[in-house]
Amino acid sequence: MLDPFQNRTPSRKIDLHEFMEKNFRCDMSMTEFAKASGRSLSTFKRDFKKMSELSPERWLTDRRLRAAYELLKRGRRVSDACFDVGFKNVSHFSAIFKKKFGITPGQARKGAVVAD
Repeated sequence: MLDPFQNRTPSRKIDLHEFMEKNFRCDMSMTEFAKASGRSLSTFKRDFKKMSELSPERWLTDRRLRAAYELLKRGRRVSDACFDVGFKNVSHFSAIFKKKFGITPGQARKGAVVAD
C-alpha cells in the first residue's frame, strides 16, 4: 500500500486501476492520488475516465462502501469498518451506506442481505 507521507512521484505513469485498488483506503486528495500515480490532476482524471464511468471521487466512495460492506458481513464493528476503508465520519458513512445499499451498516453486520 502507498505511504501517503512518502513524498516521491513515480518517474512514469503506473497502472491506474491497480494503483487505486491498492490505495483506496488512503487518506489523500485527488491531487495527491494523481501525483502518486505519476500524473497531473488533469491527466489522472482523463485516464480515470477511460477506466470507469464514475468520476474518481464517486469511484473512491463506491469502492470504500463495497469494502466496508464486506467487512461488516464478516462481523466487523461499524466504526471499525468505517475507518478501516478510509471514511473519517461514522455518521456520514452510515448515511451514504444506507443510501447505496438500502440497509444500515448495523443491519449489514447482523446479516441483512442487499438486493442487487
